[in-house]
Amino acid sequence: MRQVVRGYGNGDARVRALNGVDLSLAAGAWVAVMGPSGSGKSTLLHCAAGLDTVDSGRVTLLGEDMTDADDRRLTRLRRGTVGFVFQNFNLVASLTAEQNVALPLRLAGRRVRREDVRSALADVGLADRGRHRPRELSGGQQQRVALARAMVTRPRVLFADEPTGALDSASARTVLGLLRDMCDDAGQTIVMVTHDPVAAAAADTVVFLADGRVVDRIERPSARHIADRLVSLEV
Repeated sequence: MRQVVRGYGNGDARVRALNGVDLSLAAGAWVAVMGPSGSGKSTLLHCAAGLDTVDSGRVTLLGEDMTDADDRRLTRLRRGTVGFVFQNFNLVASLTAEQNVALPLRLAGRRVRREDVRSALADVGLADRGRHRPRELSGGQQQRVALARAMVTRPRVLFADEPTGALDSASARTVLGLLRDMCDDAGQTIVMVTHDPVAAAAADTVVFLADGRVVDRIERPSARHIADRLVSLEV
């Protein structure tokens, strides 16, 4: 991202969610994005993934400039190389967990192998919930289905907005361990927004935002170090 600006609203009510963001992330790294409420974390994630447009600046993903890409090109990029875990899950209520996980494969016109879908659910601890619909699952289980859906296409970059936010501590540890294995063993690139210092400490790098700008970047910090930095930003 180079000098990225993204605002919302009009006139005096307009707010710059991103205000000249410069950020480079390496392939194969796990990066956590943190900051006070309203600092622009989710907007950064959406713009980086091509889910939202920018007002100015440049966004490049995997060597491809997405800034002025049309919808067809962005759709192709998202289906082929990007996985996204939404904070509010975005599961289809009428589909089972297995069908939700298989959905991105079907939309991309790729062959759906039931064993791949079941393996993705097993990886997040839901091997026995494949036939359940979202309303029959807890919030934490729905979050893990959303993670399995994002993973099943084997995306080169996985974007995750609060992937452990709805999970209990045991489920959160499972998901964080899975993300760590994906990064270490498969070279998965992960960009994760989180408010949890413990979750952020599992990443390789933590990037801090404040008022729509990148204000700090720390490599391999401890949860306490992260919490102290967040407190200083709030103050």
